[in-house]
Amino acid sequence: MSEHESTGKVRVLVAKPGLDGHDRGAKVVARALRDAGFEVIYTGLHQTPDMIATAAVQEDVDAVGLSIMSGAHNTLFPAVIEALKKHGGADIPVFGGGIVPEDDLRKLEGAGVKKVFKPGTPLAEIVGWVGENVRPKAL
Repeated sequence: MSEHESTGKVRVLVAKPGLDGHDRGAKVVARALRDAGFEVIYTGLHQTPDMIATAAVQEDVDAVGLSIMSGAHNTLFPAVIEALKKHGGADIPVFGGGIVPEDDLRKLEGAGVKKVFKPGTPLAEIVGWVGENVRPKAL
């Protein structure tokens, strides 16, 4: 039995796909999730969708949180979801945040993104959403 299975804690991978160099928001969200009792893995800057999917599957996470400030969300969010499918993580929900125009939210939802948090979203709202919508894998 892995440590993940024995603790029953939700594991979240937080990642920064693409060439975006702004990671303060991702780090703040990662810390808030950790402080709320979730296990958090932060992959750092400049991750490809394949790198994120591989890490998510290897780390046996329950969700992937993406942060995109570069405007490439319509390309990168779906690319991560496709990479997860390719690497055996089709069941891992993806949520994210960043600068996403209102008009793009429905398109991202259609691509499989479970939730998008806009700039200024209170950390408690993000933590609450994860707590209500992400479950640890069955023991």
